[in-house]
Amino acid sequence: MIIIGVDFHPEFQQIASVDTETGEFQEKRLAHREEAETFYRGLAAAGQKVRVGMEASGHGRWFERLLSELQIELWIGDAAEIRTRRVRKQKTDRQDAQLILKLMLKDDFPQIWVPSWENRDLRQLLWHRHRMVQARTRIMNQLQAVALNEGLRCKKRLWREHGRQQLESFRLAPWASRRRRDLLELMDRLNPTIAELSQAIEGEVEKCPEARRLMTHPGVGALTALAFVLIIGKAERFGSGKQVASYLGLVPLEDSSGNRRRLGHITKQGSSMMRFLLVEAAQVTVRSVPEWRSKYLHLMMRRGRKTAKVAMARRLAVRLYWMWRKGWDYEQWKKFGSHAGQPGHRDGVQ
Repeated sequence: MIIIGVDFHPEFQQIASVDTETGEFQEKRLAHREEAETFYRGLAAAGQKVRVGMEASGHGRWFERLLSELQIELWIGDAAEIRTRRVRKQKTDRQDAQLILKLMLKDDFPQIWVPSWENRDLRQLLWHRHRMVQARTRIMNQLQAVALNEGLRCKKRLWREHGRQQLESFRLAPWASRRRRDLLELMDRLNPTIAELSQAIEGEVEKCPEARRLMTHPGVGALTALAFVLIIGKAERFGSGKQVASYLGLVPLEDSSGNRRRLGHITKQGSSMMRFLLVEAAQVTVRSVPEWRSKYLHLMMRRGRKTAKVAMARRLAVRLYWMWRKGWDYEQWKKFGSHAGQPGHRDGVQ
């Protein structure tokens, strides 16, 4: 077998390889994409059994597809974990590739779970809608500012027929008028796109029983439920709700030593979109469930509004995890949730 450690860059990759049968060691720098494709296709054509290891990267989808097509085994490792294994202060591409190779040979490579291609493609649907909504929100805020400058303050009523007529009726200077017209046109183009994407998400939820089950929880819609299922991947990957909260970046940074314990802001690791959706969903839950409202108000008085919102988002993430893990809908959770096992009490899901 040929084992290859890859230090991957957008323009090139530095590799360090060893043939486990002959002991032959080789180092190369392969330009993307032509030179790299030629090299790996040559190994596949020769009938060689190959295993490739690399750090998780956001720019290597084409490379992963290539290796999958050639049926070459690919290990993707946790970049932070690999970084902690580096002993030398000096850092070069060659040393990085050699380190990955060394970890693979020692069977100490920190391999991570990789979602399927279908999962990744559905995440693109969620991200696309999320970005479109963000763009529309920025446009709407600018139009609200135009209205306020003209003495019109009607908040959400601005987007009703009468509010829009008022907004369009203001006499503005030429370039201000042009800006208002362009912003309205952009918003009119975004609305049907967002509606189409939302409909596509609802269609995907119909195919996903786990997401439909999570949607029974108050405040959790199709977008939040599907995003949670796609980003968590498999409930069995995590042993507790605390691990899920850590994976989503909803736990505080800690810098403790000796008798001193210091907690900071949340880590914000993982998906920023998932954290945003959980915070939004948790606020709806707070408005609809008295128990959550009481907990939220108590936290808000003690720690402030922002901290309380994040705490409720973490609570919701843990609750959704256990509903998924146990295969329960919301009614079953209310009936059996207090007996979900000791991990439930430990994670604070009550």
